[in-house]
Amino acid sequence: MKYVYLIDKDEEIEQKITNIFKKDEGIKIVKHKPDEIESVLKNVPDILVINEDHVEEDIIKYCKKIRSNNDNSITPIIIISSNNKTEHIIDILKNDVELVLSQPINEEILYYSIKNIIRLLNSNRTVSPLTGLPGNIQIQAEMKKRLQNGHDFAMLYLDLDNFKAYNDTYGFANGDEIIKFTAKTICNNILKENCDKNFVGHIGGDDFMAIVEGNNYEEICQGIIAEFDAGLPKFFNKDDIERGYLEVENRKGIIEQFPLTSISIGVVEVTKERFKNTLEIGEAGAAVKHLAKTIYGSTYVIDRRKNRDEHLDKAIKVLENKG
Repeated sequence: MKYVYLIDKDEEIEQKITNIFKKDEGIKIVKHKPDEIESVLKNVPDILVINEDHVEEDIIKYCKKIRSNNDNSITPIIIISSNNKTEHIIDILKNDVELVLSQPINEEILYYSIKNIIRLLNSNRTVSPLTGLPGNIQIQAEMKKRLQNGHDFAMLYLDLDNFKAYNDTYGFANGDEIIKFTAKTICNNILKENCDKNFVGHIGGDDFMAIVEGNNYEEICQGIIAEFDAGLPKFFNKDDIERGYLEVENRKGIIEQFPLTSISIGVVEVTKERFKNTLEIGEAGAAVKHLAKTIYGSTYVIDRRKNRDEHLDKAIKVLENKG
């Protein structure tokens, strides 16, 4: 079931949308008034349809308020407006609104606009609903494309340490907030430059993967660690921060101590001479990330091996730890 939330005061547009979708059992129309937007966002609608004519505040500010809500940062928005000036429409679209439709509404245009957005939502099932980042299918496709094109790049495998202990202590809802914070931190450092060449994906859970072109991946790793460690304290209470570890009861009733959450990054220098396929890259990435996780605190380790047949344990001299 897809939930389309209509933000409007009168019944005219509601009746039109309800009528055109009355035979679509997979779509439910839910109407709310503009001043009820806070409660609407808590329900995380699949699509928002907003009648600008009945929103008292500036529509761009109104949409920014929606986008600032983490759960609705990528929710598709359709604006219906009687202001059909080109400049006004462009201003709205510049602020991450998917579509602007002019009054009076053509029912067929409205119908197919919503249906096409739903089609895109269904086709993007591989996108992480939590972070909005590409999932495993896109990650594999991106690696394969770059290998086939003969590009040299660095693969970053990122993972949180002691994250289960955090979830056991603070709950999964707070754990999700750390996941979203981690995704934002990674994107801030990797996509701020070369955003058209670099790539960030969310494998699942607390695992991320990134592709960096150029030679500045060490600087990027350092930036991720610095931003992550600086922002992490807000997710812990004062006592845990002062103590420096979490106390978690295991299944046997024994209290165990776990360090506070940190981030580990395994870096693989990818060249067409070294790797033949994405599976080989994944194996190297998993190995170097495992090595990074054996080091206390947030750290990164770089695999500089030129020959993939060289065993990791015997290649310590070409690995660097910059924790």
